[in-house]
Amino acid sequence: MSKTIKVALAGAGAFGIKHLDGIKNISGVEVVSLIGRDLEKTRLVADKYGIAHVATDLADSLALPQLDAVILCTPTQMHAAQTMACLRAGKHVQVEIPLADSLKDAHDVVALAKQTALVAMCGHTRRFNPSHQYVHKEVAAGRFNIQQMDVQTYFFRRTNTNALGQARSWTDHLLWHHAAHTVDLFAYQCGSPIVAANAMQGPIHPVLGIAMDMSIQLKAANGAICTLSLSFNNDGPLGTYFRYIGDTATYLARYDDLFTGKEEQIDVSQVDVSMNGIELQDREFFAAIREVRASNSSVADVLACYEVLHQLEQQQAR
Repeated sequence: MSKTIKVALAGAGAFGIKHLDGIKNISGVEVVSLIGRDLEKTRLVADKYGIAHVATDLADSLALPQLDAVILCTPTQMHAAQTMACLRAGKHVQVEIPLADSLKDAHDVVALAKQTALVAMCGHTRRFNPSHQYVHKEVAAGRFNIQQMDVQTYFFRRTNTNALGQARSWTDHLLWHHAAHTVDLFAYQCGSPIVAANAMQGPIHPVLGIAMDMSIQLKAANGAICTLSLSFNNDGPLGTYFRYIGDTATYLARYDDLFTGKEEQIDVSQVDVSMNGIELQDREFFAAIREVRASNSSVADVLACYEVLHQLEQQQAR
């Protein structure tokens, strides 16, 4: 595909805006439609980014004859159904993490994507962050072997708010959303499937109806282990922090930045064409469309992650 890729973006909230900012730096791509729950608020965002078409229903955007692709930054509970709606409409689709909030839905998406032969990608951003790319290349070159990953995913969300502190209309989930990042990344970085997984969760929030704290242990077939701590109760620094402990080095990854175990910053500015993981994720999506190939982080590629999440959920139900 040599022509400009026309894309719709569903979800004009905090993460949707991150994608819009990233797409501004990618040539040959135009956002032609923006979908949001609140029409007036969505129109304000669309005006800021020069987007002509605004809608509150994804179907209105899918009906646009010039549309090639869709990026979904909508609530978790809508991801699977909306991804399949895009595929049925003949549109390439990138859905933000998680692919689904049940294993059945994840399998259904993967099956439909296979039938359509369209690019269907899930936004497992950690694969694209320059910090994690650096580590991935060290492993691939044989210079570093992961022995252990120690990961902390901490937020302060005792009320239902998003990354901008705004009220949410849906409930986030530690397991099906936030743990998905690390479960997928651990197997991807080790180049080895997860063969053992255990989880414990803390008390259920009386209003939100979800566990606010969780601990997960993983083991890969090659012997590497991972310990993941997650919390919505942490009143302190927010975000996810990764410690890679290996046979030749220790690395600390904080989103797009990387440090040694002694807190010496590593220059990752030359790892890829941008230092923005979301932009790099979007670049891969559009490159896969142009090159008529499966993307890194395709829905089929990340399915194993959701099989592990299902296993962990079943443990909590017992």
